[in-house]
Amino acid sequence: MLNELSFHHIGIACFTIEESKAFYEQLGYKASQVVDDPIQDIRICFLEKQGMPLLELLAPIDQASPVNRILETQGVTPYHICYEVNDFDTLITILRKEHKFVRVSKPAPACAINNRRVAFMFRKDVGLIELLESDAK
Repeated sequence: MLNELSFHHIGIACFTIEESKAFYEQLGYKASQVVDDPIQDIRICFLEKQGMPLLELLAPIDQASPVNRILETQGVTPYHICYEVNDFDTLITILRKEHKFVRVSKPAPACAINNRRVAFMFRKDVGLIELLESDAK
Protein backbone atom coordinates (compact mmCIF):
# COMPACT_ATOMS: atom_id res chain seq x y z
CA MET A 1 0.00 0.00 0.00
CA LEU A 2 2.90 2.40 0.62
CA ASN A 3 3.80 2.33 -3.06
CA GLU A 4 0.41 3.91 -3.78
CA LEU A 5 1.41 7.17 -2.09
CA SER A 6 1.58 10.05 -4.53
CA PHE A 7 3.84 13.05 -3.92
CA HIS A 8 1.84 16.25 -3.42
CA HIS A 9 4.08 19.00 -2.00
CA ILE A 10 7.01 20.04 0.18
CA GLY A 11 6.07 22.09 3.25
CA ILE A 12 8.38 24.96 4.17
CA ALA A 13 8.14 26.67 7.55
CA CYS A 14 8.69 30.43 7.33
CA PHE A 15 8.35 33.46 9.58
CA THR A 16 6.19 35.41 7.11
CA ILE A 17 4.62 34.34 3.84
CA GLU A 18 5.39 37.63 2.08
CA GLU A 19 9.15 37.56 2.74
CA SER A 20 9.64 33.94 1.69
CA LYS A 21 7.20 34.13 -1.21
CA ALA A 22 9.14 37.00 -2.80
CA PHE A 23 12.21 34.79 -3.32
CA TYR A 24 10.28 31.97 -4.98
CA GLU A 25 8.44 34.42 -7.24
CA GLN A 26 11.84 35.60 -8.48
CA LEU A 27 12.50 31.97 -9.42
CA GLY A 28 9.34 31.95 -11.53
CA TYR A 29 6.90 30.36 -9.08
CA LYS A 30 3.31 31.59 -9.07
CA ALA A 31 1.76 32.08 -5.64
CA SER A 32 -1.75 31.12 -4.63
CA GLN A 33 -3.90 33.28 -2.43
CA VAL A 34 -2.78 33.25 1.22
CA VAL A 35 -5.19 31.28 3.40
CA ASP A 36 -5.45 31.29 7.18
CA ASP A 37 -6.16 27.85 8.62
CA PRO A 38 -7.54 28.30 12.16
CA ILE A 39 -7.62 24.53 12.77
CA GLN A 40 -3.88 24.15 12.08
CA ASP A 41 -3.15 27.69 13.41
CA ILE A 42 -1.08 28.54 10.33
CA ARG A 43 -1.08 30.84 7.31
CA ILE A 44 -0.61 28.96 4.01
CA CYS A 45 0.47 29.83 0.48
CA PHE A 46 1.11 27.35 -2.33
CA LEU A 47 3.75 28.03 -4.97
CA GLU A 48 3.60 26.42 -8.41
CA LYS A 49 6.06 26.33 -11.29
CA GLN A 50 5.81 24.13 -14.36
CA GLY A 51 8.04 21.07 -14.03
CA MET A 52 8.93 21.77 -10.40
CA PRO A 53 7.56 20.37 -7.13
CA LEU A 54 4.61 22.13 -5.55
CA LEU A 55 5.74 24.11 -2.49
CA GLU A 56 3.67 25.08 0.53
CA LEU A 57 4.78 28.00 2.67
CA LEU A 58 3.52 27.79 6.25
CA ALA A 59 3.79 30.72 8.66
CA PRO A 60 2.47 30.95 12.22
CA ILE A 61 -0.72 32.88 12.89
CA ASP A 62 0.20 33.38 16.55
CA GLN A 63 2.47 32.06 19.30
CA ALA A 64 0.43 28.84 19.68
CA SER A 65 1.15 27.74 16.10
CA PRO A 66 3.00 24.41 15.81
CA VAL A 67 5.25 25.93 13.12
CA ASN A 68 6.89 28.10 15.80
CA ARG A 69 8.74 25.08 17.23
CA ILE A 70 10.40 24.43 13.87
CA LEU A 71 11.23 28.10 13.35
CA GLU A 72 12.74 28.45 16.83
CA THR A 73 15.12 25.52 16.35
CA GLN A 74 15.85 25.60 12.62
CA GLY A 75 14.66 28.88 11.16
CA VAL A 76 13.09 28.87 7.71
CA THR A 77 13.35 25.30 6.45
CA PRO A 78 11.63 22.54 4.50
CA TYR A 79 10.14 20.34 7.19
CA HIS A 80 7.58 17.97 5.75
CA ILE A 81 6.69 16.09 2.59
CA CYS A 82 3.03 15.59 1.76
CA TYR A 83 1.68 12.50 0.05
CA GLU A 84 -1.79 12.08 -1.37
CA VAL A 85 -3.44 8.78 -0.52
CA ASN A 86 -6.64 7.08 -1.65
CA ASP A 87 -7.38 4.97 1.45
CA PHE A 88 -6.57 7.62 4.03
CA ASP A 89 -7.78 5.96 7.25
CA THR A 90 -6.34 2.56 6.39
CA LEU A 91 -2.94 4.02 5.58
CA ILE A 92 -2.78 5.87 8.90
CA THR A 93 -3.45 2.57 10.68
CA ILE A 94 -0.82 0.74 8.63
CA LEU A 95 1.82 3.42 9.24
CA ARG A 96 1.14 3.32 12.98
CA LYS A 97 0.91 -0.44 13.46
CA GLU A 98 3.26 -1.87 10.85
CA HIS A 99 5.77 0.94 10.33
CA LYS A 100 5.93 2.46 13.83
CA PHE A 101 4.96 6.01 12.84
CA VAL A 102 3.53 8.27 15.53
CA ARG A 103 0.47 10.28 14.60
CA VAL A 104 1.33 13.91 15.37
CA SER A 105 -2.10 15.27 14.51
CA LYS A 106 -5.53 13.76 14.21
CA PRO A 107 -7.14 13.90 10.76
CA ALA A 108 -8.59 17.36 10.15
CA PRO A 109 -9.97 19.27 7.18
CA ALA A 110 -7.44 21.48 5.38
CA CYS A 111 -9.18 24.65 4.25
CA ALA A 112 -6.33 25.48 1.84
CA ILE A 113 -6.87 22.16 0.01
CA ASN A 114 -10.66 22.11 -0.47
CA ASN A 115 -11.27 20.80 3.07
CA ARG A 116 -9.70 17.44 2.27
CA ARG A 117 -8.48 15.73 5.41
CA VAL A 118 -4.82 15.79 6.39
CA ALA A 119 -2.88 14.08 9.16
CA PHE A 120 0.76 14.40 10.17
CA MET A 121 2.85 11.33 10.96
CA PHE A 122 6.40 11.11 12.30
CA ARG A 123 9.13 8.50 12.53
CA LYS A 124 12.59 9.44 13.74
CA ASP A 125 14.48 7.93 10.78
CA VAL A 126 12.02 9.32 8.20
CA GLY A 127 10.90 12.67 9.57
CA LEU A 128 7.53 14.36 9.34
CA ILE A 129 5.13 13.42 6.57
CA GLU A 130 1.70 14.79 5.84
CA LEU A 131 -1.00 12.54 4.45
CA LEU A 132 -3.61 14.17 2.22
CA GLU A 133 -6.89 12.42 1.54
CA SER A 134 -7.41 11.99 -2.19
CA ASP A 135 -10.22 14.00 -3.70
CA ALA A 136 -11.21 10.92 -5.73
CA LYS A 137 -13.09 9.18 -2.92
